[in-house]
Amino acid sequence: MRRLRTDYVDIYWLHNFDPVTPLEETLRALDDLVAAGKVRYIGFSDIPAWATAEAATIARFRGWAPITAVQLEYSLLERTSEGELIPMAEAMGMGVPAWGPLRSGFLSGKYSSAATGPVDTARASLVGAPSASDYAVIDALNDIAGEAGAGPAEVALAWVRGRAGITSTLIGARRLAQLEAHLRALDLTLTQAQRAGLDEVSAPALHFPADNNRMLQFAGATVDGTPSVVSPLLRAHSARYCRTGPARGRLKPTVT
Repeated sequence: MRRLRTDYVDIYWLHNFDPVTPLEETLRALDDLVAAGKVRYIGFSDIPAWATAEAATIARFRGWAPITAVQLEYSLLERTSEGELIPMAEAMGMGVPAWGPLRSGFLSGKYSSAATGPVDTARASLVGAPSASDYAVIDALNDIAGEAGAGPAEVALAWVRGRAGITSTLIGARRLAQLEAHLRALDLTLTQAQRAGLDEVSAPALHFPADNNRMLQFAGATVDGTPSVVSPLLRAHSARYCRTGPARGRLKPTVT
């Protein structure tokens, strides 16, 4: 902190998961930092949802400093945190700062499936090139950016900023022009059709039971503004047992 020339840190991030050190030991050390006034808030970064939830529960039970935020990678090309991390954060009252919103520059406008040759970016040698499935999203982003009269980076950042559960977006501009382009995203509002198009083309395959839960719980109903689909098993059951006409001693539920 002397090197930072500050008396305290606003938020102290615990980066990555440590499976060796007892969780209580880590949480107590973090609570001591908060109690000493050296740290204001505690956040977890790139840690599994189950471990974060366990830590938050232990901290609450012990009366220690709570986990106030979870930092995670999130972009049009990385949405798997929608399965558990983001729902966990919303349920437990944690903020979600998203890092990598341009996916190492893939969503910056430098890439297109129609372009050939190397891309002039310092990270290209580290992260490689986009995959075929990445290009489907990138091309859709470039098309919508042209329609919106904005740069692809602005659209990608505006999309992240408008997603449920996301409370802030971490950017990594290296040049002033990049920073100015990123800041313009704050004034960009995507239309419902533009947002729906990006949602559809970038829809992730989530791990079990992320999609299974809503399908079984809500059976096609829209709850809190989020639609669900009817389970094929429920449809088959309905077709078999919910016949028209009277049936003695049998209830006939309907599925809509």
